[in-house]
Amino acid sequence: MLAELHSVLTKKQFRRYVEEEDARSFVAGLVRESEWVEVSVQIKVCRDPKDNKVLELVLSGAATHIITGDEDLLALDPFQGVHILSPRAFVDAFSPSPGN
Repeated sequence: MLAELHSVLTKKQFRRYVEEEDARSFVAGLVRESEWVEVSVQIKVCRDPKDNKVLELVLSGAATHIITGDEDLLALDPFQGVHILSPRAFVDAFSPSPGN
C-alpha cells in the first residue's frame, strides 16, 4: 500500500498539488509513524477486485474510516462498521464549525 501511495503521489500530474520532494517526505514520515498491520482476512466484495486489499487492511487493523476518492469503495459505505468517505465529506464532517 505504501509503494502504491508513493507511486501515485510522485506522478507528474500531482505536481500542481504537491512537490515531489514533499511527497517523498510525507511517505517517509508515514512509514515512521505507521502502525504495521498483518492482514488476517480475505475480502472479495468490491466491484474492482484491486480494492479488496484496502478493505482487508482496514478490517485487519480495526480502522474506523477509509478516506478515498475511489467510487468503487465509496459505493460500499458503510462496510462492516467502517465509514467510507470522500476527502471533502471527511473534512466537512470533522472540521470545527465556524465560530468554534
